[in-house]
Amino acid sequence: MNLVSLCNLNHGFLPNKSTDLFVKPRFTRGDVITRLPLFYSKARKNLNAKTSKNLRVGPIFLKSYEDTAKVYQEEEIPKAKLIWRAIKLPIYSVALIPLTVGASLAYLETGLFLARRYATLILSSILIITWLNLSNDVYDFDTGADKNKKESVVNLVGSRGGALAAAITSLVLGVSGLAWTSLLASNIRAILLLASAILCGYVYQCPPFRLSYQGLGEPLCFAAFGPFATTAFYLLLGSSSEMRHLPLSSRVFSSSLLVGFTTSLILFCSHFHQVDGDLAVGKFSPLVRLGTERGAFVVKWTIRLLYSMLFFFGLTKILPLPCTLMCFLTLPVGNWVSSYVEKHHKENEKIFMAKYYCVRLHALFGVALSLGFVIAR
Repeated sequence: MNLVSLCNLNHGFLPNKSTDLFVKPRFTRGDVITRLPLFYSKARKNLNAKTSKNLRVGPIFLKSYEDTAKVYQEEEIPKAKLIWRAIKLPIYSVALIPLTVGASLAYLETGLFLARRYATLILSSILIITWLNLSNDVYDFDTGADKNKKESVVNLVGSRGGALAAAITSLVLGVSGLAWTSLLASNIRAILLLASAILCGYVYQCPPFRLSYQGLGEPLCFAAFGPFATTAFYLLLGSSSEMRHLPLSSRVFSSSLLVGFTTSLILFCSHFHQVDGDLAVGKFSPLVRLGTERGAFVVKWTIRLLYSMLFFFGLTKILPLPCTLMCFLTLPVGNWVSSYVEKHHKENEKIFMAKYYCVRLHALFGVALSLGFVIAR
């Protein structure tokens, strides 16, 4: 796809084959070309000739024009790659991290790790995230936001109804698993918190609410995966026949805040390359309102705030020392995300990767936090 054109596209000429793209000179490499002497003064004046230059000439590879480059860049993306993007496997860390942090908090408090309950909750959480992804594609398809999004599930399968049916099935199965586990643990607080988290997901994207179109997606994401889900999983994985009601301490609350911050950062950065498309369909995400330059500034200060909060929680001994030290090991990743967004926020083809880099930060930070709680035990 690096073929290049011989001429200006504005003149309507394009090469017929790739061999037309190379100029084959009649001289050999190293020959010296000089300007021929001008014998006529009129010609000399008209050409306004400057001092002649010696040029060393070899095979000439002409550069493509900008429009041609764009045509070649818009190559057909392999379907396997589109399917991988549609699955969004790295994004499922948002199901794993709140659950794992909640489990490690419960282990710190009780010394228990309920493996079967953990497995049931992780499967249910994955189904809930599948519902979020599928229904988001369906409703963005309805509004036209995903009209040109090749990796949209609706565009890939060619069936809005099929994608919606799969989304609803995932929701029903996921909620059933969460409800069964909550009843098994006999913890009403956990049921209410999980219901609140799912409600945040519904009003985020589903009609008639679609609060993400009003720029409220990030606050809803923060609440759902931070205070609601993380706290609920802590309660479910720490409840046993000996201890039905775990204390809701400042440690639990502060941990859920950190998880909510890193999760919301993923959502925020996922819109950098969609600003024009979102604006066209009336989706006023924070990046549409702020612009990418100020959005990059927000990312930088959000990451600084994240580690400032971590330092404060460690200094006041709300978090155990191992948690603070382990989480600070992820600081280079946070700085890398910040500098990457600041450098490439105007380049759609590069800023597209920002959300995946935020996923790495989210996953590493969550794992570090969880390990810190286990070590502190």
